[in-house]
Amino acid sequence: MNTVEAKRVLETALICAPQPVTVRELRGLFDDALGADTLKTLLLELQQDWAPSGVELVQVASGWRFQSRPEMREYLDRLHPEKPPRYTRAALETLAIIAYRQPVTRGDIEDVRGVTVNSLIIKQLEDRGWVEVIGHRETVGRPALFATTRQFLDDLGLQSLDQLPVLDDPVVQANMFDALGLAEGEGTEAAEAAAVAAPGEPAARSGAAAQDGAAPDDAGALTTLQVDGAEGSPTAATGTQDE
Repeated sequence: MNTVEAKRVLETALICAPQPVTVRELRGLFDDALGADTLKTLLLELQQDWAPSGVELVQVASGWRFQSRPEMREYLDRLHPEKPPRYTRAALETLAIIAYRQPVTRGDIEDVRGVTVNSLIIKQLEDRGWVEVIGHRETVGRPALFATTRQFLDDLGLQSLDQLPVLDDPVVQANMFDALGLAEGEGTEAAEAAAVAAPGEPAARSGAAAQDGAAPDDAGALTTLQVDGAEGSPTAATGTQDE
């Protein structure tokens, strides 16, 4: 099979795939006749081929996928004008704490935020696929350790937690949460939440993401999160308010 035909097969498979596809899985398209290095070269060529369009080929934690470019969101949102459910600021703060300090226990989150963790928020994040238990701390009660998932990285468009920005610049903080689809004007609030989690600390390892209860003055603070759909375009994520 020549290069043109191989790229055509890859392109078709990735466009039709409902989720990111790994290089190992893509090799199966050719009965392993093409090596991993060859496939990666073809994928990079495909990236260049699609560069002028409104759709891009990207590599995330779970593999490769096609998705709409961020500048297309304004137009794609017009197809779905309804407002998505919202996450609370408390949830964003917890998400930031876990992303930058994982693995962490509920007690660790409470120490940073100064409030009791709301179990419903943790369950909400687990149901969303951003949070999972990766083990238990060897201490009294053996509390669960929470960390972020591959889905969390996929929704941020990252390959690993090493790519999370150092949170020493409010603009960088806001841009990171904008990647999750924060509504205009809400990025600053999310950035403040991230600063609480890890002022100036980069991420160190991969895992899962948890969230806890809201502080009393956070009860009315809501922030919208949107995530990538099957084609990579932003779609509404489910969310609930703090109890």
